[in-house]
Amino acid sequence: MRYLGNKDSLCEKIKEIISSKVEINENTIFFDAFCGTGTMANAFKSECNVIINDNLHCATTYAYGCIVSAQCKFKKLGFNPINYFNSNKETIKGYFYENYSPGNSSRMYFSEYNAGRIDFFRNTIEKWYIEKKINGDEYKYLLACLVESVSFVANTAGVYGAYLKKWDDRALKDIKFLTVDDGINLNGKVSMYSDKIENIIEEIPCDVLYLDPPYTQNQYGTQYHLLETLILNDKPKNISKVTGSRSTREMRSDWSKKYKAHILLDKILAKTNAEHIFLSYNNDGDMSKEYIEAIMKRYGYEESYECVTMPYKKYENWKSKNSKKHYEYLFYIHKKPEGDVVYESPLNYIGSKAKIVPYLKKNMPKRKKIIDAFGGGFNVGINAEYDEIVYNDINFIVKDLIKSFEKYDTYAYIIYVKKFIEKHNLEKGNKETYLEARNYYNDLPEEKKDIRMLFAIIMYSYQQQIRFNSKYGYNNTAGVRWFNDCILAKLISFSRVIKEKKVTFLSCDYVDIESHSKIDEDTFVYLDPPYKLTTGSYNDGKRGFKGWDNNLEKEMFKFIEKLTERKIPCMLSYVLEHKEVRNYELEEWIKKNGYQYIELGNIIGISGQPRKEILVLNYEI
Repeated sequence: MRYLGNKDSLCEKIKEIISSKVEINENTIFFDAFCGTGTMANAFKSECNVIINDNLHCATTYAYGCIVSAQCKFKKLGFNPINYFNSNKETIKGYFYENYSPGNSSRMYFSEYNAGRIDFFRNTIEKWYIEKKINGDEYKYLLACLVESVSFVANTAGVYGAYLKKWDDRALKDIKFLTVDDGINLNGKVSMYSDKIENIIEEIPCDVLYLDPPYTQNQYGTQYHLLETLILNDKPKNISKVTGSRSTREMRSDWSKKYKAHILLDKILAKTNAEHIFLSYNNDGDMSKEYIEAIMKRYGYEESYECVTMPYKKYENWKSKNSKKHYEYLFYIHKKPEGDVVYESPLNYIGSKAKIVPYLKKNMPKRKKIIDAFGGGFNVGINAEYDEIVYNDINFIVKDLIKSFEKYDTYAYIIYVKKFIEKHNLEKGNKETYLEARNYYNDLPEEKKDIRMLFAIIMYSYQQQIRFNSKYGYNNTAGVRWFNDCILAKLISFSRVIKEKKVTFLSCDYVDIESHSKIDEDTFVYLDPPYKLTTGSYNDGKRGFKGWDNNLEKEMFKFIEKLTERKIPCMLSYVLEHKEVRNYELEEWIKKNGYQYIELGNIIGISGQPRKEILVLNYEI
């Protein structure tokens, strides 16, 4: 069967790579999630258990039939169905004759004789199954044989989106009922699903997940509508007057839509039960190699990540022929436990804790609720494993930026940002267009400002920092960064998680939080204030927001002491020493209260400068 993107020519190489990474045995479950013709599942059927899935029933039926071919003996039928079909020339003027041949239409998918034979084959197979003369495996095997047979006499250019206007020589040959036998026995169990992978990924138990999604906007449902009708045997009435296609709405895949594919890959990697994940993709696809690497490294052990490049020959006609080289990629990760995955904010926030999140989580107490009192980019709160999360930041614009990732549909968010970037010609290092876009946003009336505009502008600013003037106008200078695929990966993962968690958004002075959110013994408070020994755009007091000084530090000390009296656990991220200057007031306060503090060593900030951070805990670990 000719099928777009099939892995026949690369099967041996892909199997070799998979087998080098995973010890395949009789207990292994191999899940071919976009099985197509089932090449990879079939390659492993003699070694382990296999599960196949595809959005198209014609694909899963064909793949299943190939996998079980060797065990179909037709004992109850009592004769060889292949020989039976090929020993007669019976025809039926059925659905295919009426709609896909000149017999009763202008469509030239098949000759009248071959269409009549196809109807005879299909009706006979169905009759045998209804009468229980063949079992489920034998039924699917014969349907797979029928699909194989049809492909050799179809008057098409390989797929079924349209028929040829003139008869191809092979389409005029009499159809033969062919087999899909390979003689290799199935060693374990085989299971079949016909659904969108994003709908079922969480319920599929598997050890190895193999992904081979569509690479481009080409919709398989459109290209294989005829085979879908053949397998389903539902004889749809409302078909296209031109192509005869059934409605493809249910068969449409978001994997063939740019950015929706990006979003779905993130979800699949996050939700799968598989320990080992392999992804086939190529350099013509909508997702870049850089994006795939970034997203896979988030969910897998970074040292396990590998991308193998395999040259391949892509079919081209005279219209599409070009000099571009084509490569098939096979990506691999050994997946981390869910609790070890770190989600990074798409905002490059000063003082970000993204790099030390695992250490922070390790020292967090078990409670139901966390208050991230100086939320900033929200790297800590988003990764905290609590039933309820409170995000707070005194900078209401930053709060609105973080909330926007929860508020807006992720796909709509990306499209909005991309359109704004295109409209204002924002590009890496282009100061002129950056300033024009920045001024455009700042000059808009408040009711017309969309926070997603600001996010787009920030992406092209100096180090993507967030800073404002005293009138809350964004005033960071132009930079040499841009909305790249690494940030896209962060945005997609972050947006999915923030929508899944229960997050309350506040924008108030942290000392007033309790008037907005209850603090009790089941609450954990995390404080990451501006550091007295460092200077950033959020602690100089000149940007329209409250700064940070000795008095405010002492106010924070009292705040923590009151929490301690109430037996409310609190963690403070702070700096004890910076550029050989030591905060002796902080050191004395820690000793006086008997708090525990942990030295984290040098943390590299977004400016590239190290800072010596500590964690102060008012509770025992």
